[in-house]
Order: sequence, then C-alpha cells, then structure tokens
Amino acid sequence: MRVAVLSDTHSPRYWRRCPDRVAAALDGADAILHAGDVCRAETLVELSAFAPVHAVLGNNDGPDVSAWGAPDVLELTVGGLPIAMIHDSGTKTGRPARLKRMFPAAHLVVFGHSHIPWNESHGGQRSFNPGSPTDKRRQPDGTMGELIIEDGRLVVARIFPVT
Repeated sequence: MRVAVLSDTHSPRYWRRCPDRVAAALDGADAILHAGDVCRAETLVELSAFAPVHAVLGNNDGPDVSAWGAPDVLELTVGGLPIAMIHDSGTKTGRPARLKRMFPAAHLVVFGHSHIPWNESHGGQRSFNPGSPTDKRRQPDGTMGELIIEDGRLVVARIFPVT
C-alpha cells in the first residue's frame, strides 16, 4: 500500500490548486494523510480525487475543515499499520518520547505545524512530519512524504522535494 503524506498546504495563500509535482506524486496513491493547516475544505475535496483522504485540524483550519470531518487528533489503521495523526507535536526537544506517551499503540505518528521535515524512530515508533509542499519557510525545498506499508509493517518512510 502506498500512502502520500502532506501537511501545511495553506490554501489559498500557497496552494491555489494542486501543484503538478505534488499531483504526480499523488497519482496512484492508495490513501492520503494530511496533517493539518489545509486551510480550506475544498483542498481536501481536491485531494480526494486522487485517493481517500484522512486529515486532522491545524491551527489555521476553520469550521469548514472541521465540517469536512477533520478532528484534532486521529487514530486509524492503514494497511494494518496503527497510525496516529496530530498537527502540532510540540517542541523538538523530547518530541519522540512525548509522542510515544501520547500514542502508545501507534507504530507511526504523523504531524505537521513546523514545516520542517522530520523522520525518526524512537522506541519502536516512527514520528514523521512531511514538511510543506508549498510553504517551505527556511527549508531548501517544499516537501511531502511517502509511506509503503506491507502486511501491517512500515517498510518505507521517505520525505522528498516537490517544489
């Protein structure tokens, strides 16, 4: 199973429509995870044309994103893999241990907010921030993530440039 991971798309300020390189990366995905700050529900609808979307609320998301169905925190199983999602994971210091305490059953925790890519394992749990494809801030490139899940195991977790 191939899962595309996005966060902090910040539409319409930075995302007026899906950028071509992001669309190419979404093509053929089995699911899309969005870790918040989508800013407009219509962007989630746009993403849904590629694959089923699971999203959480970010600090810039409004009532329309909530009405679309994005909760503050989401725990789900994708391809047999227990996943938790939250927008703001807190400060970098102590992050892996904090996420393990917050989501002890999750094998993967997806988060956003900082726009800084993060892909680390700690105590059997991977914490993963895909960065932002459109608002790179101090990063060299806009980025997104890809997960490959086989038989309930995360076999690939990568972050790659798209803009």
